[in-house]
Amino acid sequence: MSQKKKTKQQRRRNRGMTLIEIMVVITILGLIAAAVGVAVIPKLDEAKQDTARLDIGNIQNALKLYYTKKGKYPDTATGLRALVETQNLERIPVDPWGNEYVYMNEAGKPVIISYGADGVSGGEGPDSDVSSRDSASAQK
Repeated sequence: MSQKKKTKQQRRRNRGMTLIEIMVVITILGLIAAAVGVAVIPKLDEAKQDTARLDIGNIQNALKLYYTKKGKYPDTATGLRALVETQNLERIPVDPWGNEYVYMNEAGKPVIISYGADGVSGGEGPDSDVSSRDSASAQK
């Protein structure tokens, strides 16, 4: 082989990837990203509901401390603001969807509710409510 042919073959090998090869790699990366997205997004909704349950547990602990100090739970009108005023909480808590938790004093027992992603009572999936009633019935 002549020197010219060897040099020409080396240049062809060193040229890099073609447009089709690049498109194939991008397509494969896109498919992998889509598969991961489909698997992860439902878990994010579950994680937000779990976070709301943990927040409700923390609010219940602050309410128990309030009860220890005052001998009663705050009334519904005062709500969680009473926990901030007595410095049991730093600020009025918001759920993972950015809505304030709903507090009610039902017959002397506190109930804390997060209305889920839609912010209204009821719903299913990510829109379902998370309540301290749920955790109370699960503990029995």
